[in-house]
Amino acid sequence: MMERKNSNRTRIIGLRLTFDEYRKIEKKWKASTCRKLSEYVRRSLFEKPIVMIYRNSSQDDLMTELTKLRNELNAVGNNFNQAVKKLHTLQQIAEFKSWLIAYEVEKKILQNKLDEVRNNIKKMLEIWLL
Repeated sequence: MMERKNSNRTRIIGLRLTFDEYRKIEKKWKASTCRKLSEYVRRSLFEKPIVMIYRNSSQDDLMTELTKLRNELNAVGNNFNQAVKKLHTLQQIAEFKSWLIAYEVEKKILQNKLDEVRNNIKKMLEIWLL
């Protein structure tokens, strides 16, 4: 197991900042590879090198959109699985008919989400190919 370097830090410096000052420091910290704000401030204070992250914003936008779509598709999939489990417990025709109606609604939602995925991927591809 790795030992923590400089684990004997016993002195605390209290520092008050305005909202804007803190926001600027936080923005720079989040754009760096430093895991903790204290690490970033310490490196800045002692003029040590800080590695900054340079990201492709279009790729970030793609990841954000795909994450949202994945979560929505997972929710629809969970609902579908619950409906199928319910099907296995049905004993009367009336229950089966109500399940079929619910299934059709879920199927339509799933189809709409898949269309949304296709359209968003198409948009992203068009942007990337320009």
